[in-house]
Amino acid sequence: MQPKLYPRLTLVLLTGLNVLNYIDRNVLLAVQPLVKNEFHSSDAAIGVLTSAFFFTYMFAAPGVGWMGDRYSRKMLVMIGAAIWSGFTLLTWLVHDYNELLVRHAIVGIGEASYATIAPSLIADLFPLEKRGRMLAIFNCGLPVGSAGGIMLGAYFGHHFGWRFPFMLAGIPGFLLALALWFVPEPPRGHFDHFDGSALRSTLSGLAHNAAFWSATMGLAMYTFAVGGLQVWIPTFLNRVRGVPLDKAGIIFGAIVAFNGIAAVILGGWLGDRMLKQHDGAYYRFSGIAMFVAVPLMVLAVHTRGELMFPVIFLAVFALLINTGPTNSAIVNSVSAQIRSTALAVNVFVIHLLGDAFSPTLIGAISDRSSLPSAFSVTYVAAALSGIFLLYGVRFAPRLETRS
Repeated sequence: MQPKLYPRLTLVLLTGLNVLNYIDRNVLLAVQPLVKNEFHSSDAAIGVLTSAFFFTYMFAAPGVGWMGDRYSRKMLVMIGAAIWSGFTLLTWLVHDYNELLVRHAIVGIGEASYATIAPSLIADLFPLEKRGRMLAIFNCGLPVGSAGGIMLGAYFGHHFGWRFPFMLAGIPGFLLALALWFVPEPPRGHFDHFDGSALRSTLSGLAHNAAFWSATMGLAMYTFAVGGLQVWIPTFLNRVRGVPLDKAGIIFGAIVAFNGIAAVILGGWLGDRMLKQHDGAYYRFSGIAMFVAVPLMVLAVHTRGELMFPVIFLAVFALLINTGPTNSAIVNSVSAQIRSTALAVNVFVIHLLGDAFSPTLIGAISDRSSLPSAFSVTYVAAALSGIFLLYGVRFAPRLETRS
């Protein structure tokens, strides 16, 4: 295979798997009202389904990250894809709430082996000046896959029952994982141009790496907000605004999918452009974007009528535009020797403090007051994300070419 071809082909396969990764976990979000009705569950119990997924996801991540720094990353990605695809497929056959809970939780183990390793592969495929854009393309999988899962679940769940979409979502992952077998694995650290200090290249240094921790805490608060909103907005549109379930899922999914490409790629491009001027560009850009997003989030929840969906569109755009720069900041904050382990620590922290419990918290508050009131915790989290990211500007790693 030509040297210039395989990095792009690998990026396409990894991005495709990332889209499926988020489709498989988010099909559930669109069919939550149907699951709730069949199993007679509370909002809190529905929130636990997502929380259980994230607890297995984050507790599996450290072990997988450790293996990713020592063994074939490509093989670990393939095994993980097979696990999450298989248990998504098996969700088609559940008979009660407990079976659904267990199978959705095991999907998290497979996805953990992907999220902790795939970004380190991409970092070794492309030079630094392109890394933000390439990671932005990869990270389009989050909003595009999330939207795809919601739309898939909304349409097929409405017409064929809530189990049917899980069958459709589970099958393609096996095919893409098999295709990955035929591309070579890049050497570690091939394109790194940051200082190789112990702070960035050892696990003991990671504990004191302020560039890593400020970006991680910023992403954790972002994940709390986005994860909570993503789980409950389709239900909010159906229950509070009276939008039919299939229409709510399709319109919200389309908004997320469009911004998942346009906003995410635009953010990655702008972040790379700004990085040429100063080392803290990824942090500053993302922090400002979060502060812009907060008032738009409030308006999105409280606006009615014809302006409701346009305001939701703007809020989603502001939230997603920092996806590429924030993830690039985390990847660049450590050297290749510990990158998979550091990403595993990042995954653990952002979900422990983020969407592992924000859906359950929002559901619990909703049971006691109302769903719009419950969203207030996401506004606070988004503001904290902006604070952490702007604080991290001073700790951004210095490019060797600029030293």
